[in-house]
Amino acid sequence: MRSRTSRTSRRLTRTVAATVGALLATTLPAHAAPQDGGSKKYADHQQYKEYVALGDSWSADVALLGNVSTEHAPYACFQSTWNYPKKVAKALGARTFRDATCGSATTREFDRAQEINYLGLVRGSNPRQFSRLSRTTDLVTLGIGGNDAGLASAAGSCFNLLPSLELLPGVGLPAPLGGQCKKGWVKNGVDEMSQRIKAVETKVYDALKRTHDLAPDATVLVVDYLAAVPLDHGCYPYVQVNDGDLMWLGEKLKEINGMLARAVRRAQHDVRGFDVRLVDTYSGSVGHDVCQLPRTKWVEGFVPLTSNPPGLAVPLHPNELGADHQAATVLKTLKN
Repeated sequence: MRSRTSRTSRRLTRTVAATVGALLATTLPAHAAPQDGGSKKYADHQQYKEYVALGDSWSADVALLGNVSTEHAPYACFQSTWNYPKKVAKALGARTFRDATCGSATTREFDRAQEINYLGLVRGSNPRQFSRLSRTTDLVTLGIGGNDAGLASAAGSCFNLLPSLELLPGVGLPAPLGGQCKKGWVKNGVDEMSQRIKAVETKVYDALKRTHDLAPDATVLVVDYLAAVPLDHGCYPYVQVNDGDLMWLGEKLKEINGMLARAVRRAQHDVRGFDVRLVDTYSGSVGHDVCQLPRTKWVEGFVPLTSNPPGLAVPLHPNELGADHQAATVLKTLKN
């Protein structure tokens, strides 16, 4: 992250994820089959022959250890065995499926290889995501934008063990001890994160047009972000973020989803014959945020553990219940 994001918190977040992923090798217990479609082939859907998934960690549904899939991408992408693209491919019975999704990806990685190096502990190279597309691809899901705006890094800087502690009046400790991340982004009534989010719209729009160029007959579904955090309250210390910061993050997630919707509308208007649609996973996920109890929340908090499926998890990302909802919403969008 640039100037306003704590370098210390960013290093901490990356170190925790990389160290856990690289040094442990536990096989996690098997989990129950998903309730929202799973392996059932949907007879009322068109038969898609070639499905390609593009996107960042919220499409990879990043996992650690025994739930990491290396079938389509390197281990360093932390692509889960149960992410929504895999669930959708299985439900549709797609004959050919390529999952390019990768943690930390931005729109830049659509057209260039993503070189990953977590402190030298976890390394890998994910080929440019667009390389998985072909002129015979007939279905594409695409989830991107949060990393382009830098929201993931900003969220990491909100981690606060002592959110009320101040060295002097108005002078707090930096994350993870007590900083307040919103203050670093909003100055004189101007929210720099909001400005960054607006600037990403053109990048997503350009990526959609490029997708259509490479796969001209494909239906393209832009999958937005789940309602990961509440808009009207916090839940410290259950989630170790200042309540005001947590609500601010919730506002920024909604802004990103609004930006994605605008990019889709632009592409629909400007590109003749382009079947591109928005998949609204947000609306149906309200009430399943990080403040909820296990088996109700669809997104994990800062503690790198999950009960769905049981084991280690990457903080602030969907668990399998979230992936179930993402998959079900994609399938519903295809049906309509």
